[in-house]
Amino acid sequence: MDHQRWTFADLKTLMAKASPLRSGDALAGLAAGSLEESVAARIALADVPLKRFLAEPLVDYDTDEVTRLICDTHDAAAFAPVSHMTVGQLRDWLLGDEADAPALASLAPGLTPEMAAAVSKIMRNQDLILAGSRPRVVTRFRNTVGLPGRLSTRLQPNHPTDDPAGVAASIVDGLLLGSGDAVIGINPASDSPTVIGELLRLLDDVIQDGAIPTQACVLTHVTATLGLIERGAPVDLVFQSIAGTQGANASFGVTLAQLAEARAAALSLQRGTLGDNVMYFETGQGSCLSAGAHHGVDQQTLEARAYAVARAFDPLLVNTVVGFIGPEYLYDGKQIIRAGLEDHFCGKLLGLPMGCDVCYTNHAEADQDDMDTLLTLLATAGVTYVMGVPGADDVMLNYQSTSFHDALYVRRLLGLKPAPEFEAWLQGAGLADDQGRPLAPPARLKLLERLDGR
Repeated sequence: MDHQRWTFADLKTLMAKASPLRSGDALAGLAAGSLEESVAARIALADVPLKRFLAEPLVDYDTDEVTRLICDTHDAAAFAPVSHMTVGQLRDWLLGDEADAPALASLAPGLTPEMAAAVSKIMRNQDLILAGSRPRVVTRFRNTVGLPGRLSTRLQPNHPTDDPAGVAASIVDGLLLGSGDAVIGINPASDSPTVIGELLRLLDDVIQDGAIPTQACVLTHVTATLGLIERGAPVDLVFQSIAGTQGANASFGVTLAQLAEARAAALSLQRGTLGDNVMYFETGQGSCLSAGAHHGVDQQTLEARAYAVARAFDPLLVNTVVGFIGPEYLYDGKQIIRAGLEDHFCGKLLGLPMGCDVCYTNHAEADQDDMDTLLTLLATAGVTYVMGVPGADDVMLNYQSTSFHDALYVRRLLGLKPAPEFEAWLQGAGLADDQGRPLAPPARLKLLERLDGR
Protein backbone atom coordinates (compact mmCIF):
# COMPACT_ATOMS: atom_id res chain seq x y z
CA MET A 1 0.00 0.00 0.00
CA ASP A 2 1.36 3.41 -0.99
CA HIS A 3 1.62 6.13 1.63
CA GLN A 4 1.58 9.84 0.87
CA ARG A 5 4.00 12.00 2.85
CA TRP A 6 3.08 15.67 3.14
CA THR A 7 5.59 18.40 3.90
CA PHE A 8 4.99 22.12 4.42
CA ALA A 9 7.78 24.57 3.78
CA ASP A 10 7.00 27.02 6.55
CA LEU A 11 4.33 28.15 8.98
CA LYS A 12 2.73 30.41 6.40
CA THR A 13 2.28 27.51 3.98
CA LEU A 14 1.00 25.20 6.72
CA MET A 15 -1.62 27.76 7.79
CA ALA A 16 -2.84 28.22 4.22
CA LYS A 17 -3.08 24.50 3.48
CA ALA A 18 -4.97 23.92 6.77
CA SER A 19 -7.69 26.45 5.90
CA PRO A 20 -11.10 25.10 4.93
CA LEU A 21 -11.47 25.59 1.19
CA ARG A 22 -12.42 29.01 -0.09
CA SER A 23 -12.21 30.55 -3.52
CA GLY A 24 -9.91 33.41 -2.53
CA ASP A 25 -7.12 31.10 -1.37
CA ALA A 26 -7.54 29.01 -4.53
CA LEU A 27 -7.35 32.21 -6.61
CA ALA A 28 -4.09 33.12 -4.86
CA GLY A 29 -2.63 29.64 -5.36
CA LEU A 30 -2.48 29.04 -1.60
CA ALA A 31 -5.18 26.43 -1.05
CA ALA A 32 -4.52 22.76 -0.40
CA GLY A 33 -4.53 20.70 -3.58
CA SER A 34 -6.78 18.03 -2.11
CA LEU A 35 -8.82 17.18 0.95
CA GLU A 36 -6.08 14.78 1.98
CA GLU A 37 -3.50 17.56 1.98
CA SER A 38 -5.84 19.84 3.93
CA VAL A 39 -6.41 17.18 6.60
CA ALA A 40 -2.68 16.48 6.82
CA ALA A 41 -2.04 20.19 7.29
CA ARG A 42 -4.58 20.41 10.11
CA ILE A 43 -3.03 17.43 11.87
CA ALA A 44 0.39 19.06 11.59
CA LEU A 45 -0.95 22.47 12.66
CA ALA A 46 -2.50 20.98 15.81
CA ASP A 47 1.01 20.03 16.97
CA VAL A 48 2.54 23.49 16.43
CA PRO A 49 3.54 25.18 19.70
CA LEU A 50 1.83 28.52 20.23
CA LYS A 51 5.23 30.08 20.95
CA ARG A 52 6.22 29.48 17.34
CA PHE A 53 3.82 32.21 16.21
CA LEU A 54 5.81 34.71 18.26
CA ALA A 55 9.10 33.58 16.75
CA GLU A 56 7.95 33.29 13.12
CA PRO A 57 5.86 36.29 11.93
CA LEU A 58 3.92 35.47 8.77
CA VAL A 59 4.39 39.00 7.41
CA ASP A 60 7.78 40.68 7.77
CA TYR A 61 8.21 42.80 10.88
CA ASP A 62 10.44 45.41 9.26
CA THR A 63 8.12 46.19 6.36
CA ASP A 64 4.66 45.89 7.89
CA GLU A 65 3.28 48.10 10.66
CA VAL A 66 0.48 45.65 11.48
CA THR A 67 3.07 42.98 12.25
CA ARG A 68 4.94 45.46 14.42
CA LEU A 69 1.72 46.31 16.24
CA ILE A 70 1.02 42.62 16.89
CA CYS A 71 4.52 41.87 18.14
CA ASP A 72 5.12 45.06 20.11
CA THR A 73 1.81 44.96 21.99
CA HIS A 74 1.83 41.26 22.82
CA ASP A 75 1.15 40.75 26.54
CA ALA A 76 3.54 38.04 27.73
CA ALA A 77 1.96 37.86 31.18
CA ALA A 78 -1.50 37.25 29.72
CA PHE A 79 -0.03 34.61 27.41
CA ALA A 80 1.75 32.75 30.20
CA PRO A 81 -1.13 30.41 31.20
CA VAL A 82 -1.23 28.90 27.68
CA SER A 83 2.38 29.47 26.63
CA HIS A 84 3.20 25.78 27.02
CA MET A 85 0.35 24.69 24.75
CA THR A 86 0.16 23.62 21.13
CA VAL A 87 -2.60 24.76 18.81
CA GLY A 88 -4.48 21.53 19.44
CA GLN A 89 -4.15 21.86 23.20
CA LEU A 90 -5.48 25.41 23.02
CA ARG A 91 -8.52 24.10 21.14
CA ASP A 92 -9.15 21.50 23.81
CA TRP A 93 -8.83 24.13 26.56
CA LEU A 94 -11.18 26.54 24.79
CA LEU A 95 -13.84 23.84 24.62
CA GLY A 96 -13.39 22.86 28.27
CA ASP A 97 -15.08 24.22 31.37
CA GLU A 98 -12.11 26.35 32.47
CA ALA A 99 -12.50 28.68 29.49
CA ASP A 100 -15.16 30.91 31.00
CA ALA A 101 -15.69 34.61 30.29
CA PRO A 102 -13.26 35.95 32.95
CA ALA A 103 -10.50 33.55 31.90
CA LEU A 104 -10.95 34.45 28.24
CA ALA A 105 -10.93 38.17 28.98
CA SER A 106 -7.61 37.76 30.80
CA LEU A 107 -6.17 35.66 28.00
CA ALA A 108 -7.17 37.90 25.06
CA PRO A 109 -4.19 40.33 25.21
CA GLY A 110 -1.82 37.35 25.22
CA LEU A 111 -3.11 35.84 21.99
CA THR A 112 -1.94 36.97 18.59
CA PRO A 113 -4.30 36.93 15.60
CA GLU A 114 -2.27 34.14 14.05
CA MET A 115 -2.84 31.95 17.12
CA ALA A 116 -6.58 32.62 16.95
CA ALA A 117 -6.66 31.86 13.23
CA ALA A 118 -4.67 28.67 13.70
CA VAL A 119 -6.97 27.23 16.35
CA SER A 120 -10.03 28.13 14.29
CA LYS A 121 -8.68 26.11 11.35
CA ILE A 122 -8.77 22.87 13.34
CA MET A 123 -12.29 23.49 14.70
CA ARG A 124 -15.59 22.21 13.40
CA ASN A 125 -18.43 24.69 13.04
CA GLN A 126 -19.94 23.54 16.34
CA ASP A 127 -16.58 24.22 18.04
CA LEU A 128 -16.54 27.75 16.65
CA ILE A 129 -20.07 28.32 17.92
CA LEU A 130 -19.46 26.98 21.42
CA ALA A 131 -16.08 28.65 21.90
CA GLY A 132 -17.33 31.89 20.31
CA SER A 133 -20.26 32.05 22.71
CA ARG A 134 -18.06 32.24 25.80
CA PRO A 135 -16.09 35.51 25.57
CA ARG A 136 -18.10 38.50 26.76
CA VAL A 137 -17.04 41.86 25.34
CA VAL A 138 -19.04 44.86 26.58
CA THR A 139 -18.68 48.37 25.13
CA ARG A 140 -20.46 51.68 25.76
CA PHE A 141 -21.19 55.04 24.18
CA ARG A 142 -24.82 56.07 24.81
CA ASN A 143 -25.90 52.54 25.64
CA THR A 144 -24.37 49.23 26.63
CA VAL A 145 -23.59 46.74 23.85
CA GLY A 146 -22.61 43.11 24.32
CA LEU A 147 -24.29 42.10 27.57
CA PRO A 148 -25.48 38.49 28.04
CA GLY A 149 -28.94 37.82 26.63
CA ARG A 150 -28.75 40.78 24.27
CA LEU A 151 -28.55 41.08 20.49
CA SER A 152 -28.09 44.55 19.06
CA THR A 153 -28.64 45.79 15.52
CA ARG A 154 -27.20 48.41 13.25
CA LEU A 155 -30.01 50.32 11.58
CA GLN A 156 -28.69 50.82 8.02
CA PRO A 157 -30.88 53.43 6.26
CA ASN A 158 -28.85 53.77 3.06
CA HIS A 159 -30.27 55.68 0.11
CA PRO A 160 -28.95 55.73 -3.49
CA THR A 161 -29.00 59.55 -3.61
CA ASP A 162 -28.57 60.31 0.11
CA ASP A 163 -32.07 61.82 0.06
CA PRO A 164 -32.85 62.98 3.64
CA ALA A 165 -36.52 62.04 3.35
CA GLY A 166 -35.66 58.54 2.16
CA VAL A 167 -33.08 58.10 4.90
CA ALA A 168 -35.54 59.34 7.54
CA ALA A 169 -38.23 56.95 6.31
CA SER A 170 -35.87 53.99 6.71
CA ILE A 171 -34.87 55.19 10.17
CA VAL A 172 -38.51 55.33 11.26
CA ASP A 173 -39.12 51.87 9.81
CA GLY A 174 -36.20 50.46 11.76
CA LEU A 175 -36.99 52.19 15.06
CA LEU A 176 -40.58 51.00 14.94
CA LEU A 177 -39.29 47.44 14.63
CA GLY A 178 -36.78 47.74 17.47
CA SER A 179 -33.65 48.24 15.37
CA GLY A 180 -30.80 50.68 15.88
CA ASP A 181 -29.31 50.11 19.33
CA ALA A 182 -25.80 49.27 18.08
CA VAL A 183 -25.73 52.31 15.79
CA ILE A 184 -27.77 54.13 13.19
CA GLY A 185 -25.18 53.99 10.43
CA ILE A 186 -25.39 55.33 6.89
CA ASN A 187 -23.15 54.35 3.99
CA PRO A 188 -23.25 57.59 2.00
CA ALA A 189 -23.54 57.49 -1.79
CA SER A 190 -21.57 60.74 -1.98
CA ASP A 191 -18.16 61.65 -0.63
CA SER A 192 -19.09 65.32 -0.47
CA PRO A 193 -18.32 66.79 2.98
CA THR A 194 -21.41 68.97 2.64
CA VAL A 195 -23.70 65.98 2.04
CA ILE A 196 -22.06 63.93 4.77
CA GLY A 197 -22.37 66.84 7.20
CA GLU A 198 -26.09 67.09 6.41
CA LEU A 199 -26.54 63.37 7.06
CA LEU A 200 -24.71 63.67 10.38
CA ARG A 201 -26.98 66.53 11.43
CA LEU A 202 -30.06 64.56 10.39
CA LEU A 203 -28.99 61.60 12.52
CA ASP A 204 -28.12 63.85 15.44
CA ASP A 205 -31.49 65.60 15.25
CA VAL A 206 -33.34 62.27 15.25
CA ILE A 207 -31.39 60.98 18.25
CA GLN A 208 -31.56 64.20 20.25
CA ASP A 209 -35.21 65.02 19.46
CA GLY A 210 -36.30 61.51 20.32
CA ALA A 211 -33.95 61.19 23.31
CA ILE A 212 -32.92 57.85 21.81
CA PRO A 213 -30.09 56.12 23.70
CA THR A 214 -28.04 55.15 20.67
CA GLN A 215 -25.24 56.51 18.51
CA ALA A 216 -24.88 57.63 14.91
CA CYS A 217 -22.27 57.14 12.23
CA VAL A 218 -21.84 58.11 8.59
CA LEU A 219 -19.42 55.58 7.18
CA THR A 220 -17.06 57.86 5.32
CA HIS A 221 -13.27 57.81 5.20
CA VAL A 222 -11.46 58.61 8.43
CA THR A 223 -9.79 61.70 6.95
CA ALA A 224 -13.19 63.06 5.89
CA THR A 225 -14.49 62.50 9.41
CA LEU A 226 -11.51 64.36 10.84
CA GLY A 227 -12.32 67.30 8.61
CA LEU A 228 -15.95 67.25 9.67
CA ILE A 229 -14.97 67.21 13.34
CA GLU A 230 -12.82 70.28 12.72
CA ARG A 231 -15.87 71.98 11.16
CA GLY A 232 -18.01 71.24 14.21
CA ALA A 233 -20.11 68.40 12.79
CA PRO A 234 -21.89 66.20 15.38
CA VAL A 235 -19.71 63.08 15.07
CA ASP A 236 -20.43 60.22 17.47
CA LEU A 237 -18.40 57.35 16.01
CA VAL A 238 -15.42 57.37 13.65
CA PHE A 239 -15.65 54.72 10.95
CA GLN A 240 -12.95 53.07 8.88
CA SER A 241 -12.53 49.91 6.83
CA ILE A 242 -9.36 48.13 7.93
CA ALA A 243 -7.34 45.09 6.89
CA GLY A 244 -4.57 42.83 8.13
CA THR A 245 -1.51 44.26 6.36
CA GLN A 246 0.02 47.68 5.96
CA GLY A 247 -0.33 47.45 2.19
CA ALA A 248 -4.03 46.62 2.32
CA ASN A 249 -4.66 49.47 4.75
CA ALA A 250 -2.73 51.76 2.39
CA SER A 251 -5.18 50.74 -0.35
CA PHE A 252 -7.91 52.07 1.96
CA GLY A 253 -5.86 55.24 2.36
CA VAL A 254 -5.27 54.81 6.08
CA THR A 255 -2.42 54.30 8.53
CA LEU A 256 -2.36 53.40 12.21
CA ALA A 257 -1.27 56.94 13.02
CA GLN A 258 -4.34 58.36 11.26
CA LEU A 259 -6.60 56.04 13.23
CA ALA A 260 -5.02 57.21 16.47
CA GLU A 261 -5.48 60.85 15.44
CA ALA A 262 -9.14 60.27 14.59
CA ARG A 263 -9.84 58.48 17.86
CA ALA A 264 -8.29 61.34 19.82
CA ALA A 265 -10.40 63.85 17.90
CA ALA A 266 -13.62 61.92 18.56
CA LEU A 267 -12.78 61.53 22.24
CA SER A 268 -12.25 65.28 22.52
CA LEU A 269 -15.91 65.85 21.59
CA GLN A 270 -17.08 63.96 24.71
CA ARG A 271 -20.40 63.00 23.13
CA GLY A 272 -20.74 59.63 24.84
CA THR A 273 -22.93 59.59 27.93
CA LEU A 274 -22.06 56.10 29.25
CA GLY A 275 -18.66 55.37 27.73
CA ASP A 276 -15.91 56.44 25.37
CA ASN A 277 -15.76 53.65 22.79
CA VAL A 278 -15.78 55.91 19.73
CA MET A 279 -14.47 53.74 16.87
CA TYR A 280 -16.39 51.60 14.39
CA PHE A 281 -14.42 49.26 12.11
CA GLU A 282 -15.45 47.02 9.24
CA THR A 283 -13.44 44.14 7.81
CA GLY A 284 -13.86 41.25 5.39
CA GLN A 285 -11.98 38.17 4.25
CA GLY A 286 -10.25 38.78 0.93
CA SER A 287 -9.47 42.48 1.26
CA CYS A 288 -5.70 41.95 1.40
CA LEU A 289 -5.73 39.68 -1.64
CA SER A 290 -7.94 42.16 -3.48
CA ALA A 291 -5.37 44.89 -2.76
CA GLY A 292 -2.44 42.74 -3.87
CA ALA A 293 -1.06 42.92 -0.33
CA HIS A 294 -1.53 39.42 1.08
CA HIS A 295 2.17 38.40 1.23
CA GLY A 296 1.27 34.79 0.49
CA VAL A 297 -0.82 34.48 3.64
CA ASP A 298 -4.29 32.91 3.54
CA GLN A 299 -7.26 35.26 3.70
CA GLN A 300 -8.70 34.03 7.00
CA THR A 301 -5.44 34.59 8.85
CA LEU A 302 -5.16 38.06 7.35
CA GLU A 303 -8.71 38.80 8.46
CA ALA A 304 -7.75 37.88 12.02
CA ARG A 305 -4.77 40.25 11.75
CA ALA A 306 -7.22 43.07 11.02
CA TYR A 307 -8.66 42.44 14.48
CA ALA A 308 -5.30 43.35 15.99
CA VAL A 309 -5.66 46.74 14.32
CA ALA A 310 -9.18 47.10 15.67
CA ARG A 311 -8.42 46.18 19.28
CA ALA A 312 -5.60 48.73 19.43
CA PHE A 313 -8.25 51.48 19.27
CA ASP A 314 -10.84 50.22 21.77
CA PRO A 315 -13.82 50.20 19.37
CA LEU A 316 -17.51 50.25 20.18
CA LEU A 317 -18.23 47.95 17.23
CA VAL A 318 -16.36 45.71 14.78
CA ASN A 319 -18.23 44.28 11.82
CA THR A 320 -17.12 41.52 9.48
CA VAL A 321 -19.00 42.12 6.22
CA VAL A 322 -18.69 38.48 5.51
CA GLY A 323 -20.12 37.95 2.02
CA PHE A 324 -19.85 41.44 0.60
CA ILE A 325 -16.55 41.13 -1.24
CA GLY A 326 -17.99 38.51 -3.59
CA PRO A 327 -17.63 34.93 -4.84
CA GLU A 328 -14.03 35.47 -5.96
CA TYR A 329 -13.16 35.20 -2.26
CA LEU A 330 -16.11 33.32 -0.69
CA TYR A 331 -17.75 31.37 -3.48
CA ASP A 332 -20.98 30.04 -2.03
CA GLY A 333 -23.22 29.81 1.01
CA LYS A 334 -21.10 27.08 2.60
CA GLN A 335 -17.94 29.21 2.43
CA ILE A 336 -19.76 32.33 3.66
CA ILE A 337 -21.24 30.47 6.64
CA ARG A 338 -17.87 29.03 7.61
CA ALA A 339 -16.14 32.41 7.25
CA GLY A 340 -18.75 34.17 9.37
CA LEU A 341 -18.32 31.68 12.20
CA GLU A 342 -14.51 31.92 11.97
CA ASP A 343 -14.51 35.71 12.01
CA HIS A 344 -16.86 35.92 14.97
CA PHE A 345 -14.86 33.38 16.98
CA CYS A 346 -11.48 34.95 16.25
CA GLY A 347 -12.69 38.48 16.96
CA LYS A 348 -14.33 37.56 20.25
CA LEU A 349 -11.31 35.48 21.31
CA LEU A 350 -9.09 38.52 20.72
CA GLY A 351 -11.37 40.68 22.88
CA LEU A 352 -13.47 42.51 20.29
CA PRO A 353 -17.20 43.41 20.19
CA MET A 354 -17.87 41.41 17.04
CA GLY A 355 -20.85 41.90 14.82
CA CYS A 356 -21.50 40.39 11.42
CA ASP A 357 -23.15 41.66 8.29
CA VAL A 358 -24.77 38.38 7.27
CA CYS A 359 -24.77 39.08 3.57
CA TYR A 360 -24.04 38.04 0.01
CA THR A 361 -23.79 39.61 -3.43
CA ASN A 362 -26.22 38.66 -6.14
CA HIS A 363 -23.56 36.87 -8.22
CA ALA A 364 -22.54 34.54 -5.38
CA GLU A 365 -23.81 30.96 -5.15
CA ALA A 366 -25.84 31.82 -2.05
CA ASP A 367 -29.37 32.81 -1.13
CA GLN A 368 -31.43 34.05 1.80
CA ASP A 369 -31.79 30.54 3.22
CA ASP A 370 -28.02 30.47 3.65
CA MET A 371 -28.22 33.81 5.43
CA ASP A 372 -30.98 32.52 7.71
CA THR A 373 -28.69 29.65 8.65
CA LEU A 374 -25.69 31.89 9.37
CA LEU A 375 -27.81 34.40 11.29
CA THR A 376 -29.18 31.66 13.52
CA LEU A 377 -25.78 30.08 14.10
CA LEU A 378 -24.17 33.42 14.93
CA ALA A 379 -26.95 34.32 17.34
CA THR A 380 -26.45 31.04 19.20
CA ALA A 381 -22.73 31.87 19.24
CA GLY A 382 -23.42 35.18 20.98
CA VAL A 383 -22.78 37.62 18.15
CA THR A 384 -22.85 41.20 19.43
CA TYR A 385 -24.95 42.68 16.64
CA VAL A 386 -26.24 42.19 13.10
CA MET A 387 -27.55 44.49 10.38
CA GLY A 388 -31.04 45.85 10.01
CA VAL A 389 -31.66 46.78 6.37
CA PRO A 390 -35.12 47.62 4.99
CA GLY A 391 -36.34 44.45 3.29
CA ALA A 392 -32.84 42.93 3.66
CA ASP A 393 -32.02 44.56 0.29
CA ASP A 394 -29.60 47.48 0.36
CA VAL A 395 -30.70 49.70 -2.51
CA MET A 396 -27.51 51.78 -2.43
CA LEU A 397 -24.81 49.12 -2.04
CA ASN A 398 -26.76 46.56 -4.10
CA TYR A 399 -26.28 43.50 -1.91
CA GLN A 400 -28.46 41.29 0.27
CA SER A 401 -28.23 41.47 4.05
CA THR A 402 -30.57 40.93 7.02
CA SER A 403 -33.77 42.84 7.69
CA PHE A 404 -35.41 44.36 10.75
CA HIS A 405 -37.71 41.34 10.79
CA ASP A 406 -34.78 38.93 10.68
CA ALA A 407 -33.45 40.44 13.90
CA LEU A 408 -36.89 40.14 15.49
CA TYR A 409 -37.03 36.47 14.45
CA VAL A 410 -33.75 35.56 16.11
CA ARG A 411 -34.47 37.63 19.23
CA ARG A 412 -37.78 35.80 19.64
CA LEU A 413 -36.24 32.40 18.86
CA LEU A 414 -33.51 32.71 21.48
CA GLY A 415 -35.13 35.08 23.97
CA LEU A 416 -32.69 37.90 23.21
CA LYS A 417 -33.31 41.62 23.77
CA PRO A 418 -31.82 44.90 22.58
CA ALA A 419 -29.36 46.90 24.67
CA PRO A 420 -31.02 47.62 28.04
CA GLU A 421 -31.13 51.41 27.66
CA PHE A 422 -32.61 51.10 24.17
CA GLU A 423 -35.11 48.50 25.34
CA ALA A 424 -36.26 50.87 28.08
CA TRP A 425 -36.65 53.64 25.51
CA LEU A 426 -38.74 51.43 23.23
CA GLN A 427 -41.01 50.54 26.13
CA GLY A 428 -41.24 54.13 27.38
CA ALA A 429 -42.17 55.32 23.89
CA GLY A 430 -44.87 52.65 23.65
CA LEU A 431 -43.04 50.92 20.81
CA ALA A 432 -42.45 47.61 22.61
CA ASP A 433 -44.07 45.54 25.34
CA ASP A 434 -42.34 44.33 28.50
CA GLN A 435 -40.89 41.42 26.52
CA GLY A 436 -39.36 43.74 23.93
CA ARG A 437 -41.87 42.83 21.22
CA PRO A 438 -42.89 45.64 18.83
CA LEU A 439 -46.29 47.25 19.31
CA ALA A 440 -48.41 49.41 17.03
CA PRO A 441 -49.74 52.12 19.37
CA PRO A 442 -50.31 55.85 18.88
CA ALA A 443 -46.68 56.41 19.91
CA ARG A 444 -45.76 55.34 16.40
CA LEU A 445 -47.69 58.24 14.98
CA LYS A 446 -45.98 60.62 17.40
CA LEU A 447 -42.60 59.38 16.23
CA LEU A 448 -43.61 59.93 12.63
CA GLU A 449 -44.80 63.45 13.43
CA ARG A 450 -41.46 64.33 15.04
CA LEU A 451 -39.61 63.17 11.96
CA ASP A 452 -42.02 64.68 9.44
CA GLY A 453 -40.22 66.82 6.92
CA ARG A 454 -36.69 65.65 7.74
